[in-house]
Amino acid sequence: MKNVFKKPGRLIAVLVVLALAGWIAKRVWFTPPPPPAVATAPVTVADIEDSVLATGTIGAYKLVSVGAQVTGEVKKLNVALGDTVQKGQLIAEIDALTQQNNLRNAEAALESAQATLKAKQAAQQQAEQAAVRLRELVAIDAGARADLEAAEATLTTSRADIAAQKALIVQQQMAADTAKVNLGYTRVTAPMDGTVVAVVTEQGQTVNANQSAPTIIKLAKLDVMTVKAQISEADVPRVKPGMPVWFNLLGEPDKRYEVKLRAVEPGPTTIATDTTTTTTTTTTSAIYYNGIFDVPNPDGKLRINMTAQASIVLARAAKALTLPSAALSAREPDGRYRVRVLENGRPADRLIRVGLNNRVRAQVLEGLNAGEQVVTSEAAPAGAGNANGQRRGPPPF
Repeated sequence: MKNVFKKPGRLIAVLVVLALAGWIAKRVWFTPPPPPAVATAPVTVADIEDSVLATGTIGAYKLVSVGAQVTGEVKKLNVALGDTVQKGQLIAEIDALTQQNNLRNAEAALESAQATLKAKQAAQQQAEQAAVRLRELVAIDAGARADLEAAEATLTTSRADIAAQKALIVQQQMAADTAKVNLGYTRVTAPMDGTVVAVVTEQGQTVNANQSAPTIIKLAKLDVMTVKAQISEADVPRVKPGMPVWFNLLGEPDKRYEVKLRAVEPGPTTIATDTTTTTTTTTTSAIYYNGIFDVPNPDGKLRINMTAQASIVLARAAKALTLPSAALSAREPDGRYRVRVLENGRPADRLIRVGLNNRVRAQVLEGLNAGEQVVTSEAAPAGAGNANGQRRGPPPF
């Protein structure tokens, strides 16, 4: 040993070996495990809402198919696509020759029936006078009773003829009125104020009202639009009329339209095509119900059949403390949630109470402060010790 200390080179080598052994011992037995690799997110102040998502189609608040009730050629079409019309404005004119002739025939038949009535009334008057004279003659035994009976029978027949003729006149009057109305149908007018959104029948086409109700144009009120948004059957029990709704368009994802939910249809969206059956069946297809809301459209930006991405707001909180929902662990028996919070660079458990939770972010009611970092995911580092974070023991020899 004395020789070692007399030789400086050997002394330095010994010291280096001892230092290295000490460093290895500390590294193996006394160094705590490295902190786990975590992903964190801050607790922030933000507006939060719990909502039901629904996709819908925009339609006109009121859409009317304006059609023809008579058969004939469309002689003149007075409107074009996109025109704004007023109630009562002339839309189209249909060839009216047939209807005019029908009206003339009905009016002539009515006049003939009225003239026949006058003739029958004159005959009745004559029969009444004849019956009166014969009654006077029979009363003084100057006339035959058979003649009186014949005169009275003629009078009764005359009265019946007049009653039948009056009934015929009523029929002829109705026929004339119907012919007059049909003539009026050759002038198609707008039933309401609106915009022409479709021209189905062009000028020169012939419409046949005997086989169907042909449509000439479609007229819509576009100052207010109606949206029918499909709501999943799982969300329908939570949705009520009067709830706030906001939506945006595919072409304007950053613009929000905010309205109120007007109604939820009682039947599913497929009820119009379902066939009535008395047997119970099961289906794997999703069931949806239409939620209806109206949207003012003063600038005409909303158009028929546009797609609306809607959110029906169940609840909302403004300027609330929020954290990512991914940071929440299982719910505790007392209703609180356990989260991991970074304290001095290491995760620590903490119990918090939350309010709204839309599965993306949750409202913090107590247990956290703004700016604190919560752990959203956590993984043990490579080469770390056991899961409990204990110091590793000495390596086996």
